[in-house]
Amino acid sequence: MNKKQTPTKTFLGFLCSVLLILAGCDEMRLDMLDNKEVEPEIGSIDTNVVTANTQFGFNLFDEIRKTEQDKNIFISPFSVSVALAMTLNGAAGETEQAMTNTLQLQGLDSGTINGGYAGLRQTLLTADPKVTLTIANSLWARQGIPFNQDFLQRNAQFFGAEISTLDFDDPSASKTINQWVDTNTNGKIKKIIGNNISPNMVLFLINAIYFKGTWQREFDPSRTQDDSFYLANGDVKQVPMMRQKRWYPYYRGENFQAISLAYGDGEMSMYIFLPDPDSDLNTFLENLDAERWENWMPQFHGQDVSLVMPKFKLAYKRNLDDPLTALGMDVAFNTQLANFSRMAPLGLLPGDNLYINEVSHKTFIEVNEEGTEAAAVTSVGIAIIVTSVPPIPFTVDRPFFFAIRDNQTKTVLFMGVVVDPAP
Repeated sequence: MNKKQTPTKTFLGFLCSVLLILAGCDEMRLDMLDNKEVEPEIGSIDTNVVTANTQFGFNLFDEIRKTEQDKNIFISPFSVSVALAMTLNGAAGETEQAMTNTLQLQGLDSGTINGGYAGLRQTLLTADPKVTLTIANSLWARQGIPFNQDFLQRNAQFFGAEISTLDFDDPSASKTINQWVDTNTNGKIKKIIGNNISPNMVLFLINAIYFKGTWQREFDPSRTQDDSFYLANGDVKQVPMMRQKRWYPYYRGENFQAISLAYGDGEMSMYIFLPDPDSDLNTFLENLDAERWENWMPQFHGQDVSLVMPKFKLAYKRNLDDPLTALGMDVAFNTQLANFSRMAPLGLLPGDNLYINEVSHKTFIEVNEEGTEAAAVTSVGIAIIVTSVPPIPFTVDRPFFFAIRDNQTKTVLFMGVVVDPAP
């Protein structure tokens, strides 16, 4: 049976799922791009891509929540979908279809998908001059792997991806990648790649998002004071609570209430959903989906609200392999069945195959009287599996000849035969 909560115990988990939906070295350019800079594509927003991102976001959040109930969760579905959409440009066959279905992009061709992401990215970056939002993409390839030029070109053109090649065996390679992550999240996320890159890793596709928005109506810090926050297990904590009485967009739903807090010029907002005291967060989340979300959005109307909410700061990380597998992307992780033939030509090595080795996700958020600062990084790691060739049998169990040769001068120093190794 779910434990009941007071009104102050409510918005944290759901807030984590929606904030960024709304905000939504020795490096060298790969020879495949002929050392030319590629201008990012500027397209128009495709509502099908926006709808797909919303649906994917709620699906992913629900899968994560199944194993993390009553825990803080904070993800950027948009960051994950962008990283996977870049990866999709290299997928083919069943793998491409599985990834397309998981991302809820069924029925859209690659041109429409890429153009839709390009338009969405450009629109988000220019949505509100009073809100700082950066969306950066990069591809980091293992030196010596011949990735297809059109795969690289599409990600540079439509996603503005920086494309670099590194010697993954050099310990400085991970530092170079993580420095890019640190820079593009304004220092909020320091690293996404481990110190030592596995020998079978050949490519990292990384998205980084940084968001900083000042409340349209800031809270007065002098009114912030400690108050009770009721945990799901019944415990009570004293936490700093911000207070403000203002006219806010408000919605009263069945067994919950919701409020919208605008940033900057109002183009972006935080939505907080608070289950009623006789309900609880898990019950609310079990009934939450993209369709209900879309139905609620138009129903917010101005209302005088006395708002009390906590200041908080969260850092979250999660490997997304299992949730994405559960959502139908299992073939992309399969070492034998994954098909990324549009990413690089088959036959890089005898019997090899590219597959997704891991999808890593890290986020950060801080909410205070001034506003909100948030960051997210998603890394899709592509690895290579080499099918072993049966060894040629060579058993020296009978008389044999041998020689010792200096290979530089081609001088044979010794030679002989062994007919009995133990005379």
